[in-house]
Amino acid sequence: MSDMRIGIAGAGLVGRLLAWRLLRAGHTVTLIDQDDGSGQHAAAYIAAAMLAPYSEAVGTGHALLAPGLQAIALWRRWLQELQRDSGHDVPWQQRGSVVVAHPLDRGELLWFQERLAALTHGAADTCQTLDRAALLSLESELCAFDAGLYLPHEGCLDNRALFSALAQAITLGGGHWLKGRNIIEVSQGRITTTHDSHDFSLALDCRGLGAKAQVKGLRGVRGELLWLHAPEVNLSRPVRLMHPRYQLYIAPRPAAVYVIGATEIESDSMAPITVRSELELLSALYSVHGGFSEASVLEARSHCRPAFADNLPQLIATPGLVQVNGLYRHGYLLGPLMVESVLALLAGRAVLPPIGLHGYL
Repeated sequence: MSDMRIGIAGAGLVGRLLAWRLLRAGHTVTLIDQDDGSGQHAAAYIAAAMLAPYSEAVGTGHALLAPGLQAIALWRRWLQELQRDSGHDVPWQQRGSVVVAHPLDRGELLWFQERLAALTHGAADTCQTLDRAALLSLESELCAFDAGLYLPHEGCLDNRALFSALAQAITLGGGHWLKGRNIIEVSQGRITTTHDSHDFSLALDCRGLGAKAQVKGLRGVRGELLWLHAPEVNLSRPVRLMHPRYQLYIAPRPAAVYVIGATEIESDSMAPITVRSELELLSALYSVHGGFSEASVLEARSHCRPAFADNLPQLIATPGLVQVNGLYRHGYLLGPLMVESVLALLAGRAVLPPIGLHGYL
């Protein structure tokens, strides 16, 4: 793979990861995006950034299991390399996740366990049943529950620390960054903005829902999340609360910060989070741990995840143009494999299977 002049449209998770890895491979990279470099307009900036292949597979099927575990292994190596390249540490963990349910919803927990057992053929190391004592030994403050499940291979990372570290690594690696550009078209070897037009050997379109007009079948799935500072809560792992209507998830961050989410709405509305959603999130959260009652709401944010009909990503390659899109709620889980697939494509190697790629030519 010889040195190429590559333009990347979109500085979200995949755009930044691609820019960093392509610079490391010796290419000349220009990153073009609408925001100021912080990434606040990206869906991945709002996300909980959980690395949960087993939990996600319960809802989407076995297609995520092997790729998700591959991606976690990549994260482990990449975050070490990113620390060296950027000088910034990105907090992350793979200490497992916990799934709980209140007594009236115990059937939901049983369904989750049975579904996961069917997907993994009952593999003993993927899910452990917890009685009250075992649950409290893992998370001593989940005293509102008598039972739960432990998924030891899952984890999460600090997405905003990751965005900052990637920005620094791209800058230090010699990447060109055109900020505040409204992109109106990405075509073969060209990225056109309202300001200007730029020609490259290859254009990579990583705009997410911003590419809807150019990517057939792309839709928006709205998510609403809360960022809380809860010094009276001490949870060390991601926690999911099973409920008949939704799964609440709680993702810990450093300094007693927690990201809370559950809502998933078939809509491409970017309107602020609704009162109903926020009330439901907070009510369910309080039922998990009473200490959240004294938490401060740092942010209440919404965004739309880009998705295709099967909720799996697509890599679409034509001469001079590669489109990477449709990562839905699996950006952090599958993002590294999508990036590796693009690198393999440019090097003439086989694209990593099986990660739900469609339209690959």
